[in-house]
Amino acid sequence: MGRYSTRALMVEIQDKLVTHIATLARLSLSKEETTALAHDLRDILKYAESLESINLEGVPPMSHPTEGERFRPDEPKHDLTRDQALQNAPDQEGGLFRVPQVIGG
Repeated sequence: MGRYSTRALMVEIQDKLVTHIATLARLSLSKEETTALAHDLRDILKYAESLESINLEGVPPMSHPTEGERFRPDEPKHDLTRDQALQNAPDQEGGLFRVPQVIGG
């Protein structure tokens, strides 16, 4: 896993670390949720460690997981009329969606 060994990270993933991450994310976790998440994170790191053992010799690096274009062409379609699009809008004005001011409010 790059510069850090998985074993070192597994040791660090205790309830205290999960609580710190939850605080940064402004999440409120119960003791049971904290313990479960710490366990899940350790399992994820164990899985990542198992991927490191795969022999990739002779496999060329890829910039994307798929080769070539596998998507449909992006062609504009006009499925809705303006009236249909605004039909359920909670607030509209002049044929446009009206939303609360977000910037400079």
